[in-house]
Amino acid sequence: MWDFSTEPEFQAQLDWVDEFCRTEVEPLDLVFPGAAYSRDAKARALADPLRQQVRDRGLWALFLDRELGGPGFGQLKLALLNEILGRYRSAPVIFGTAAPDTGNMEMLAAYGTDEQKTRWLYPLMDQKIFSAFSMTEPQGGSDPSLFLTHAVRDGEEWIINGEKWFTSAGARADIIFVMCVNGMFVVPRDTPGVHVAEYPALHNHIRYVDVRVPADHLLGPQDGAKVLAQRRLGGGRIHHAMRTVAQVKLAFDIMCERALSRQSHGKVIADHQMVQEAIADSYAEINMLRLLVLWTAWTIDNSSTRAARTQIAACKYTCAKVLREVSYRALHIMGSLGTTDLTPLQAMWSSAPTMAIADGVDEVHKVTVARNVLRGYQPHPGLWPTEYIPAKREEARKKYADLIAADPDLAAWADAAHLRGAWGVASPGQPQRRQAPPANA
Repeated sequence: MWDFSTEPEFQAQLDWVDEFCRTEVEPLDLVFPGAAYSRDAKARALADPLRQQVRDRGLWALFLDRELGGPGFGQLKLALLNEILGRYRSAPVIFGTAAPDTGNMEMLAAYGTDEQKTRWLYPLMDQKIFSAFSMTEPQGGSDPSLFLTHAVRDGEEWIINGEKWFTSAGARADIIFVMCVNGMFVVPRDTPGVHVAEYPALHNHIRYVDVRVPADHLLGPQDGAKVLAQRRLGGGRIHHAMRTVAQVKLAFDIMCERALSRQSHGKVIADHQMVQEAIADSYAEINMLRLLVLWTAWTIDNSSTRAARTQIAACKYTCAKVLREVSYRALHIMGSLGTTDLTPLQAMWSSAPTMAIADGVDEVHKVTVARNVLRGYQPHPGLWPTEYIPAKREEARKKYADLIAADPDLAAWADAAHLRGAWGVASPGQPQRRQAPPANA
């Protein structure tokens, strides 16, 4: 079992990451926003030395196993790292852990052929290319049973037709993983017939019109898209939750600093009870989310993403809720400044609805959790529930039948309990009055 401790060696790494992000990554973000994602030579000249420092520390692509070029530290340590990286916009890409590439790399690592890994996985790991995941459809949302995008085999090619909605980073991707009803295909974005709409700007609307790709661009087995997508989305959801922990901790820091700095009605606002309630509720919610995420990461490391699917689903909708609630409280405590783009709070709060919809809407994940949890239970036999006290007491009397038969005082005590239905009754020889229930009742 995870013992809530971090090895001193890895804690030293985390301490380095914290200082590195504050002194190197954040200044780059502030002065040259987007440089870490840019293909411009001057921008890469600014970001690549930072990437190299990460590689030199052995922290590049932390989520990947050693044979794939990562350090093989697993999901728990990635979660601890993401508690820092998630505070800074460019930190995930500087550390080789940015979405949507991470999920796509995991899919390639699990299902790609050697040739596919050489062509796409290793360049993705080195950020020589970038990728997108094209799943959601306008008429079907994220429900694969309603998807229409399909591929038809034509000799040594596949011809893809369909329409995808909210393909994050699709416009800037080099390759797009397109989920069809009959398979998962890797499609270079510049392939004829790939039409990226002008809007939305970030989560792109793409039409695939007679898009031809070679036969070897099918990833995994034919008709295996759902299996691949679940593999990809499971990892993506837990990684989103990890980064959300960082975001809500940042909002909490902003909230607490402001509470101690601002005065209202003759005292600092930290002394007002409603502000204290906001801080107390946020503290509890953040730590509950954090422990849920770390427990889920630990479970993945010690079993598999599939085995942790119920926990991952719970992380997904919980992180969206906590992000919404904590960022909103922080925004209110900040006051009018919180509604502007001069602090991270407005962007954080406005991203909460996206978090609740991306990678499957929260309602779907709640259904998943409920169904999976209920598989561990059975309906009670007969009319009464298992914890119906009179029936349990009647069954328990059988254990003491001999004592009751031999001792009239014990028999009277047991009979009184049976008749009165009370947890506490007088002991033998004492007045028969209703007692307070035991402390552990």
